[in-house]
Amino acid sequence: MKLSLRGIVFSALMAAILVIFGYISIPLGFSPVPITLQTLAVMLAGGLLGPLYGFLSITLVVVLTGLGFPLLHGTGGLGVLLGPTGGYVIMWPFAALLIGLLLSKVQIRGIKGFSLAFIIIELFGSLLNYVTGVPWLAYRFSMSLSDAMIQGFYPYIIGDLIKAIFATMIIAPVRKVYPPHRLTSNVHSGVVKAN
Repeated sequence: MKLSLRGIVFSALMAAILVIFGYISIPLGFSPVPITLQTLAVMLAGGLLGPLYGFLSITLVVVLTGLGFPLLHGTGGLGVLLGPTGGYVIMWPFAALLIGLLLSKVQIRGIKGFSLAFIIIELFGSLLNYVTGVPWLAYRFSMSLSDAMIQGFYPYIIGDLIKAIFATMIIAPVRKVYPPHRLTSNVHSGVVKAN
């Protein structure tokens, strides 16, 4: 497999956007899970960079955070990944991967294409994160799954729908001008072989 220099650069830029979006945080008094724009960055990573570079960009942040770099809300270390939001964070790279894979099969044109893209982004950029996030929150705080849903799922649904609409509105026109397959193009960019 070959990684293009262009793809690596865009992956690093998207990773930086994820880190920046982590600073836009609204804590909820009743829940240890804040409202952030980080899932928007995950949606954009998969939608704009495609599966490989979307996965790479988000994985970069997760791994570096685990190694101690203060990249999520200005904190880092395994404590962040094992903390209350760790279940959500661990799913982010896979969310970006699946968004990239599925959107590569969709022509985002007209209301039908836009709606299908929105559904993919919402399902995998938002709802998929709750599959691991909510049970981990329940385990971490020794609460019932229904209590974890109240603290880690229900308050975020409307915001996630808005982020998915916003992400689709950004991704649809950008992919027309700059589709993800251009990141793997060797034209005017160096190529690095992945081991």
